[in-house]
Amino acid sequence: MDTDRPSDQLPRRKLLALAAMTGALAGLPTFTATAAPQRPADSSLPAGDARHEPWWQAPADDRSMIEQGLPVGNGRLGALASNDPGREVLLITDATMWTGGLNDSLDADGQFPYDRENFGSFTLLARLTVDLPDHDLSVVSGYRRALALDQGVVTTSYVRSGVTYRRRIFASRPDDVIVLHFTQSGGGHHTGTLTLQGTHGEDAATSFGAAFPNGLRYGAAVTAYGSGGRVAVDGPRVSFSGCRELTVVVSGGTNYVPDAETGYRDPSLDPEGLARTKVRAAAAHSAGVLLRTHVADHRTLFGQLDVSLGTSSAEQRAMNTWERLKARARDGVPDPELEASYLQFGRYLMISGSRGSLPLNLQGLWLDGNDPDWMGDYHTDINIQMNYWMADRAGLSSCFDALTDYCLAQLPSWTDLTRRHFNDPRNRYRNSSGENAGWTVAISTNPHGGNGWWWHPAGNAWLCTTLWEHYEFTRSSSHLERIYPLLKGACEFWEARLLTTTLPGTSREVLVADSDWSPEHGPLDAKGITYAQELVWALFGIYCTASAELQKDTGYADTVASLRRKLYLPQVSEKTGWLEEWMSPDNLGETTHRHLSPLVGLFPGDRIRPDGSTPADLVDGATALLAARGMESFGWANAWRSLCWARLKNAENAYQLVVNNLRPSTGGGNGTAPNLFDIYEVSPGRGIFQIDANFGTPAAMIEMLLYSRPGHIELLPALPDAWAESGSLTGAGARGGFVVDLDWRDGRPTRARLRSVGGRTTTVAYGDKIRTVSLQPGGSVTLKDLAR
Repeated sequence: MDTDRPSDQLPRRKLLALAAMTGALAGLPTFTATAAPQRPADSSLPAGDARHEPWWQAPADDRSMIEQGLPVGNGRLGALASNDPGREVLLITDATMWTGGLNDSLDADGQFPYDRENFGSFTLLARLTVDLPDHDLSVVSGYRRALALDQGVVTTSYVRSGVTYRRRIFASRPDDVIVLHFTQSGGGHHTGTLTLQGTHGEDAATSFGAAFPNGLRYGAAVTAYGSGGRVAVDGPRVSFSGCRELTVVVSGGTNYVPDAETGYRDPSLDPEGLARTKVRAAAAHSAGVLLRTHVADHRTLFGQLDVSLGTSSAEQRAMNTWERLKARARDGVPDPELEASYLQFGRYLMISGSRGSLPLNLQGLWLDGNDPDWMGDYHTDINIQMNYWMADRAGLSSCFDALTDYCLAQLPSWTDLTRRHFNDPRNRYRNSSGENAGWTVAISTNPHGGNGWWWHPAGNAWLCTTLWEHYEFTRSSSHLERIYPLLKGACEFWEARLLTTTLPGTSREVLVADSDWSPEHGPLDAKGITYAQELVWALFGIYCTASAELQKDTGYADTVASLRRKLYLPQVSEKTGWLEEWMSPDNLGETTHRHLSPLVGLFPGDRIRPDGSTPADLVDGATALLAARGMESFGWANAWRSLCWARLKNAENAYQLVVNNLRPSTGGGNGTAPNLFDIYEVSPGRGIFQIDANFGTPAAMIEMLLYSRPGHIELLPALPDAWAESGSLTGAGARGGFVVDLDWRDGRPTRARLRSVGGRTTTVAYGDKIRTVSLQPGGSVTLKDLAR
């Protein structure tokens, strides 16, 4: 054992030092005063692209906002908009609006409580309602609403009494506000009221502030201004009359900060006062200025990637988005522009939901009530990882930082909870060795440093491999420095946890993971589960590489390398022909289970490769297991299956799973809601929104077009027939530190451009054609005639 490893008696002073270090690395408070944003010099608004504008012919029913409301967000502050002509409703969220706390006592089974009181829940911040009594839906015509993905703007238009009315809604990151701008052409006006209402018992008011029992303070504020009429505060509401234009500005947040040392609170911050300051500052500018500032900011990210998967028919283009989804499912005819738009919708959600605050949870940044299933938590056995598989692949590497910041901010608490509670004798997953070190997590985590549902020993390794993959895409040395404490602490945990056993029928000693559960089925106390073995094997490998690249802890890296060489690696069952899941030839769980836990070595890992470098029987065993899991499941499970089939270069299976997720959700069934959110059927007739498939499916689509690992890039590894005629992908990230632009025709690449963002040498392959590319960071090269 390494003598430098923290013991299970880690002193509080070391924990506080760790908190101070990671707190300093974790960034600014999530709701904070900022300098005035830089305004665009150009007074014109860039034109939008119709390819990036899903649209609908009916407003959302405010009783079904999670399926019908259109999302806006600035990475921290978000809302769902109803777009009803006579009654606009916004359900407003802040990513840090969480009940609960550290949750550091155990239940009788040695696990943490998992409830809304102790563990806590993600909740709504406020509800904003704008009433226009003479604009009821029954008296208007030509209704249309749209979501401009490339602009980050929700637009509603309709005609009443010969006047065309239009409203825009957007969430500005530079001004840290949500803006609603009501206009008209033809001599009309706006008359009505607006109401800001808290969702936790607060009275309606132009601003409010309150606190949860956990000490989290929160607040929100609204203001409005108009032209050609009157706007005034009328008791708890704002009234407006005769306004040719009306602008409403709302902001809000909490005093959460990503710092364990302060208990994740800034006691000096007054959220209500800060919200008032922000809306006043924004209201000093015209709606046009606010819009141009927002669009310029949004487009810097959205424009990083473009994709064309082919051309849809005129009939398809003429349909609204919900009708297109239904037609795609009914007729079975590919709609490549709709499919590309779905990919871009995932990127829109990432830009809107993961910038400068907490990472995306099960709900992303959007809620329709204060009781989301699973508390809207951070699930560490697939869901939070899937939320971020798309970011680097889709030109949104900066959006990944929210996950890094979160893990660093939680590390002191995770380390402390592991030290104090993991080896509790009631914990079925405790270390048999009696030793304890480093950190791990539960399946569910919250933003207060707390754990929830069931200890998840391999969760630390999966979080670390996800953070490491971001380094592979970006080659950012500063990112590697930041995550190094996480990598080392996870290795220390597994050094204490692994058990030595002798393989049956041999004298060979191997290291296996202690008692665990293959998420989320099968026996609860199996040793050497494939899920853990694969993740720990990957973790040890990346730690050794990180140690070498940073020139840190070389002695401990030697220890880890020695442990890695002794790790048992999963085999194929002689009984089933499948890759074993439980270090047993028998299948001990559900054949078609939603989780693909034993296949983490295929995706997101790289140990199992269908390129000849992996024994054929192992690839065949993984393929057989994947086939047995089936082609029908929940959205996130379909996305994971699609990614695995893409890795196996089975284009049609990978594509079919994308199509399955695009099927319209009706009656709460699995599929895509009218607003493009993915719906998860938790029970017959009851569906909920869970955002992971909205990111996992686009990740699969990109993986079908571009596979990469450090030192190797493969073009069109799983291009389906539906996209083969012609297409392009620009700005896609490739592991090893490259960005790739790619054109294809008749199923073959015609041009590929590689730009280095830190990478130096890689091979580029299409079929059996391979070229070696060497570049300096910042350099680029264009390859042609790749298929010849």
